[in-house]
Amino acid sequence: MLTLYYAKGTAALAAHIVLEEAKADYKAQLIDFSKMEQQSPEYLATNPKGRVPTLKTPQGLLTETPAILAYIAQTHPNVNLAPKDPFEFATAQAFNIYLAATVHVAHAHKMRGHRWSDDPDAHKSMTAKVTGNMAECARMIEVHYFKGPWVLGNTYSICDPYLFTVSQWMTADGVNLDEFPIIKEHSEAMKKRAAVQRVMELHE
Repeated sequence: MLTLYYAKGTAALAAHIVLEEAKADYKAQLIDFSKMEQQSPEYLATNPKGRVPTLKTPQGLLTETPAILAYIAQTHPNVNLAPKDPFEFATAQAFNIYLAATVHVAHAHKMRGHRWSDDPDAHKSMTAKVTGNMAECARMIEVHYFKGPWVLGNTYSICDPYLFTVSQWMTADGVNLDEFPIIKEHSEAMKKRAAVQRVMELHE
């Protein structure tokens, strides 16, 4: 059995949805950030970064969303959640890594400026840039990444739950998704999926 350590409002939502889509044998363990459980000795023994998601597998522990999503897809190949062609799989990874390395970081500047500066004024400046930066990321996704009707084209994949997760952040960060109709339509399509509805009950 797999164990997903997750917290509400985090990137762990993507992995949680993919586990449901894959019909994986797993259990979900909530890490309550409001109680700082991510900094508890018990959790730090699992993930020294003190972050989520973490996926406990029979082979060991995995962290970082793109790696976890790829692992779930590749260990549940019959569900076809990731391309099998090497170039197409790399394309999927390029998208997911963009979300992890660029979009997630832009979002984190709103509430975690202390990672980059000890100056309170710098924190305010970072926060002020978040809406604009996230809007630029949305534009990049719509123009250069999204193939439609799903991220990679006609086939639903591990990229779609990740984009859905990020689109929730965009709204919270002040981005008007009416200006990004492709992302908005994708988000609405995701909300209709049974796996998403089951998982969202635990994340809202």
